[in-house]
Amino acid sequence: MTTDHVQEADVGPGTAQLEAEFQNRVAADQRIEPRDWMPEAYRTTLVRQIAQHAHSEIIGMQPEGDWLGRAPSLRRKAILLAKVQDEAGHGLYLYAATETLGVDRADLTERLIEGRQKYSSIFNYPTLSFADVGVIGWLVDGAAICNQVPLCRSSYGPYARAMVRICKEESFHQRQGYELLLTMMSGTDDQRQMVQDATNRWWWPSLMMFGPPDGESPNTRQSMAWRIKRHTNDELRQRFVDITVPQAHRLGVELPDSALSWNPERGHYDFSEPDWDEFTQVIKGYGPCNAERISRRAAAHRRGAWVREAAAAHAAKSRRREEDR
Repeated sequence: MTTDHVQEADVGPGTAQLEAEFQNRVAADQRIEPRDWMPEAYRTTLVRQIAQHAHSEIIGMQPEGDWLGRAPSLRRKAILLAKVQDEAGHGLYLYAATETLGVDRADLTERLIEGRQKYSSIFNYPTLSFADVGVIGWLVDGAAICNQVPLCRSSYGPYARAMVRICKEESFHQRQGYELLLTMMSGTDDQRQMVQDATNRWWWPSLMMFGPPDGESPNTRQSMAWRIKRHTNDELRQRFVDITVPQAHRLGVELPDSALSWNPERGHYDFSEPDWDEFTQVIKGYGPCNAERISRRAAAHRRGAWVREAAAAHAAKSRRREEDR
């Protein structure tokens, strides 16, 4: 893909003026579009963030996809299949957004498979029971909504517009997961225990989804200055806790944090810090399912090679026919 719509480097006598105009547009909450001038560092940050987001959507199909053949009813299978298909669509929207920045999605996939790009740490945990499907919808998609709704106002136009549709679908996924858990909690003692066990296992990884504490987050300050992000990691984590605790009470499950309590002075819930050492290990590739997730993604990429080759050959043939007319 060509990159003539994006500058290759910040050089030349007009760079200072272009930089000032860019900063003024961002400060005025005006969208930056693909053909607009942008600092190379801004472009690089966007590629990293949007690609990681796209990879997360595609890798995120795996934990729930493991239950497609084991769903307890046709209705649950249809719901889960629809959700997994939605996640694939989200990945495609986001890869398309990165392509507006002059990168190629095939290259991004290679970077992922080779370990040169990351995806969300949450998807490196196993789904041990069907209750995990509901808890992922409730907690993981709930955390995603807190994180992603502000991205609908991101300064980069293609990313912001992609997020509008993604957030609508993620909101539906969250409600689907919560409905499944309500159904299970009105069932047998074993079903209720399954929900509690899944909640215990997914609560802390869900808090880690927002990234490291603000003081240890190397990219947050600049991303907020450029208005790619609108809130810090800790602000989003607090919002998620405040929203989720009343939902847990309604559901009838106990969140696994003895320090969790309402603080009337702050007007927020107090809660314990996640295990950041565990987070670091998962990010480095040592989580329970890191190797499995990448291995399966690489295998799927290899199996799909013939489809990509056939599509490319068909496109080339169509171009030749148009040229011959």
